[in-house]
Amino acid sequence: MLSSSGILLYRRVAGSVEVLLLHHGGPFWARKDEGAWTIPKGLQEPGEEPLAAARREFEEETGRAVEGPFIELGTFRQNSSKTVAVWAAEGAFDVADLKSNMFELEWPPRSGRRQQFPEADRAGWFSPGAAIPKLAKGQAPIIGALLERLGEKPI
Repeated sequence: MLSSSGILLYRRVAGSVEVLLLHHGGPFWARKDEGAWTIPKGLQEPGEEPLAAARREFEEETGRAVEGPFIELGTFRQNSSKTVAVWAAEGAFDVADLKSNMFELEWPPRSGRRQQFPEADRAGWFSPGAAIPKLAKGQAPIIGALLERLGEKPI
C-alpha cells in the first residue's frame, strides 16, 4: 500500500476556521472544480519520517515552508491502494504567492509533445463546508478530523 503524508493549513478569520486547499494542475483538471482540490500531500520517500515528508511536500507544492506546532489528524484511506497521514498547522498563506513544483506530461495525448505543468495551479482558503465538495475523493474526513481536534462544531 502506498503511503503519502500531508499538511492541512488552517486559519481563523472572524472566529471561523478556513482551510487552505490546492487545485490540481495540468490539463485534465483545468476545467474541473468539484473534486479537483486537495490538501498539500505526496508520497513518502523510503526511510523518510511521515511528518518530514508532509513538510517537504507542502514546500514543494506551495513554494513555502510550513512551521508547527503540528496537530496529528490521523491516517485516511484515499483509495484501495493509498493512505495519507495528515497533520494540521495554523498559519498564514497568501494564495497569490503559490509557487508549485512542475511535472511533465505528454500533451495532447499521443502527440509525442511533452509539456510541463504546475502540480498545483492555484490555491484558495475555504470554510469547511465549502471545502468538502471541492476535495478529491477520500479527503473530506480530514476536514472533520480538524474540526474535532479544534473543538469546533462538526459539519
